[in-house]
Amino acid sequence: MRTRASGENEQRGNLIVLSAPSGTGKTTLARRLVASVPRLRVSVSYTTRPRRRDEQAGSDYHFVDRDTFADMAEHDDFLEWAEIYGHLYGTGRQATGEILAGGFDLLLVIDVQGAEWVRKRDPRALFIFLLPPDYQALLQRLRRRGTESSGTEAERLLVAGDEIRAWKEYDFLIVNDDLETSLAAAEAVIVADRQRRNRMETVAEEIAATFPGAGTVNPDSSRSPE
Repeated sequence: MRTRASGENEQRGNLIVLSAPSGTGKTTLARRLVASVPRLRVSVSYTTRPRRRDEQAGSDYHFVDRDTFADMAEHDDFLEWAEIYGHLYGTGRQATGEILAGGFDLLLVIDVQGAEWVRKRDPRALFIFLLPPDYQALLQRLRRRGTESSGTEAERLLVAGDEIRAWKEYDFLIVNDDLETSLAAAEAVIVADRQRRNRMETVAEEIAATFPGAGTVNPDSSRSPE
C-alpha cells in the first residue's frame, strides 16, 4: 500500500534559484509560485537598501545597516551575497538550512552574481532564468513601475544587458510574456524536478520493499488466463 503521495518523501528540500533582469517580473512570479506549489517557500533576503513604502520588514526583506551586514558576511552567515546598485543583498544561511531540513523546497529570488555563489556551493540546486520578451518590453515595464529615476533606469537597463547573457548558465528558461503562462511553466519545472531519481530514491525503495524478493514469484502466476 502506498503510504505517501508521489514526491512527498521525507527528505531534505532543494534550493531553487530564480534570476532575471530588474523589471522582468521575478518577484511577482515568485509570490504566485509560493501560493500555488505545495512545500515551497521563498527566502527572505537581507538588504541594506531603504525600505519602500509597500514593503514589510521580515516579509519582503530583512532590512539592516551596512555594519550589521558586513559583520554577518565576516561570520559567514550568508549562503550568498552581492552588491547590486550600491546596496548589499544576502541569503541567510541559518534560515535556509532550517527550511531545507524541514523538507521544504526554498525559492531564492537572486541576481546572477548570487546564483553563481549558490552554483558553487550546491550543484544540486535548480536554476531558472526569467527572460523579458525583448528590450522594449523591459523598458516599458521599468517605466510603468515608476520607482526609478532616469539615471537609475539607465543603469538597470545597462546591467540587464549583461545579465541577459547569463541564460546559458541556467537549467530552464522562461519568457515572461504572460504571467499565467510563465507561472504554469515554472510550476511544471519545479514539480518535474521533484520527480528526479535522486529525490525519489526513498519512495522507490519503500515501494520496492513491498514486493516479494527476486526469484520468489512464479513469472507465469501474474499472467492473465487465456
